[in-house]
Order: sequence, then C-alpha cells, then structure tokens
Amino acid sequence: MSTTPRFPNPAVLNPAIVESGAVMRGIAANGSLPRPTVSMVQLRVGQLFESDYLITLHTGLLRAAGETDERIAAVADWKNAPQLTEAEQAALALVDAIHAPDVSDRRVSDALYADAAKHYDEAALMTLAGVIGQVGFFVPLALIGLPTPGLPPEQQWRA
Repeated sequence: MSTTPRFPNPAVLNPAIVESGAVMRGIAANGSLPRPTVSMVQLRVGQLFESDYLITLHTGLLRAAGETDERIAAVADWKNAPQLTEAEQAALALVDAIHAPDVSDRRVSDALYADAAKHYDEAALMTLAGVIGQVGFFVPLALIGLPTPGLPPEQQWRA
C-alpha cells in the first residue's frame, strides 16, 4: 500500500477546492458549538472513514486545544465513554447516524433528533449539521489524495 501522497498541492491543481475549504471551515465559527465538540465530530468522521490523515489532524487539534488523551481516545467508543458529556455524545451519535455504513431505517430518527435538541438549540444544531458536512467535504480528498498525516498543509502533498 502506498504511503506517498497521490496529488501535488490541491491549491495548485484546483484553487477552488482550497477556497471552498476555507469557506467551509467558517461554518463552526458562529460560537454556537463548543470548539472541542467540533473537533470531536471531525475526529469521529475520520475514524469512521479510517483516514489516518483526518485522525492525526483532529487528534492533534484536540491536543493543542488542551483536551486530555482520555477524552480524545473516548471518541472512538463514545457510547460507553463517561469522559464525554451527554451533549458531546449526542453530537457523535448524529455523526454515526449520518456516516456509519451499517444503518437501518431512517438515519436520524426522531428520538435521536430529540436527544440532540435537548443539548443544542436550533442554531447549534444547524452548525452541527454544517460541521458534519464540512469534514465530509474533505473525506474524498483525504482518501483519494493520501496527504501525509501530521505535516503542515504545504508539506502534506507530493512535490
């Protein structure tokens, strides 16, 4: 299996992807969601898609924000994680409902929505939906392009 990035810098290949990504990163900037929740959502998406790049990136961002290794590790088993708040667990439940491959019936049930709505107002729920979509935007780039995990953006891609 190749560990060499498949693409040169996307900013060179298609600047609109980078510009779109910058706009999408602004989705979480309205302050309606705690920053750790945003990063946990992004980490969980990386875990579900088995993307070393996204897992490394969002684990590093959580550490840089002061999250403990115990809370970061708990994202993988969020359903049984007393280290996470009920609100964080509700956010991660939405991620799994949307992105997990083994889903039956409606992805976001009325009960799941009601549980999330206990913890987040409408603005925060809209932001949460946007954050889940925002990290989903980067999944194909990470899985197809194979950027190098843990490096600054300008060094992640093939020269």
